[in-house]
Amino acid sequence: MNKVIVIGVSGPSGSGKTHFVKMLQQTLSDVNTAVLCQDDYYKDQSDITLDERELMNYDHPNAIDFDLLALHIINLKQGHAVTRPVYDFTIHTRKNETVLVNPCPVVIVDGILLLSVPEVCDLLDVKVYIETPPDICFIRRLQRDTKERGRSVSSVIHQYLSTVRPMLKEFILPGKKNADFVVPGTEDSSKNFKRVITRIKEQFKR
Repeated sequence: MNKVIVIGVSGPSGSGKTHFVKMLQQTLSDVNTAVLCQDDYYKDQSDITLDERELMNYDHPNAIDFDLLALHIINLKQGHAVTRPVYDFTIHTRKNETVLVNPCPVVIVDGILLLSVPEVCDLLDVKVYIETPPDICFIRRLQRDTKERGRSVSSVIHQYLSTVRPMLKEFILPGKKNADFVVPGTEDSSKNFKRVITRIKEQFKR
């Protein structure tokens, strides 16, 4: 297989990573792309009760199986298909099902901690950090978690104050220094987006 370019899209929860990834896929529509989401690599917790799972800190690097994510990125870069896990946010553990991800010329990886974990960050050819004010991130997270993940407003607020906000300061923001591009998540970032696309195309020429 020809060269595989791996793009990492990071930033706080609710910053607009998913939207940016969709923009990349649309712009690169003439190239097959594969997407890996850090959220699917939350560790399996079927060995503990639901009550215990609800108390876990899901914004700490220890909550993610980064060894498996790194291995899957390496395999895709080498032209090998991988079988990624599927995470169920309503019960805080993995589903029994998995998804086959075939190697593609462009692999996009999406996650809040990608740039803060060296074993993953070092595998990324293009690193993007989406920068969005915390209040906007919280509102987006509140809307998403209540509508899509069956969470109550009070539980989202409690989680944000107890783990999300502290982990943002401790782990996510420090990863910003490793980014090749810092893109605003609350305004028209077409100029920045074009710069990212240019860098991706440059990678294919190397």
